[in-house]
Amino acid sequence: MTHRCKKSSGLWKIVVWDEPFFQGKKHEFTTDCYSTLEHGFSTVRSCKIESGAWAGFEHCGFQGQQFVLERGEYPCWEAWSGSNAYHVERMCSFRPISCADHGRSRLMLFEQENFQGKRAEMNDDCASLPALGWGSSTVGSFLVRSGAWVCSQYPGYRGFQYLLESDSPAGEYKHVREWGSHAQTGQVQSIRRVQH
Repeated sequence: MTHRCKKSSGLWKIVVWDEPFFQGKKHEFTTDCYSTLEHGFSTVRSCKIESGAWAGFEHCGFQGQQFVLERGEYPCWEAWSGSNAYHVERMCSFRPISCADHGRSRLMLFEQENFQGKRAEMNDDCASLPALGWGSSTVGSFLVRSGAWVCSQYPGYRGFQYLLESDSPAGEYKHVREWGSHAQTGQVQSIRRVQH
């Protein structure tokens, strides 16, 4: 059974600036921001996560590359984009990750789409799926039983990030294209739980 989350289950606060190093126009958010343009920002250039975990997106409408932002400071775009496959100097939308539950996270991964083929269950971070014995460099589908997870393209949590949450429709990610608008490949070689 997949654990369902409620938006009211936590408190979130992100402070964003339109210039690097916490300079320029400033705005605080405690809920989704569909478009920074609606708040007078062309893009976010620095931010501080004061509470909760957040998902940042390259484009408005929660589209493009995804960035998982946990409590702390991000003085410039390299701080949230530096380990991704392609450096992205923009973040134009973001939202709270309501299912982040580091202590109770459970995830099942499958070799093929639609929950077929070899499978494995995880409840802890894994810096290298190949080192753990996952024979393929790809994953076909995921079933998130509880919590929120960040899957990375390469070992060591590098490359493209894909955010998987148990409160998405039934926590089911049957195909690569359901991992995010930027998902092009099923290559996943490291996985970790989102810190709340």
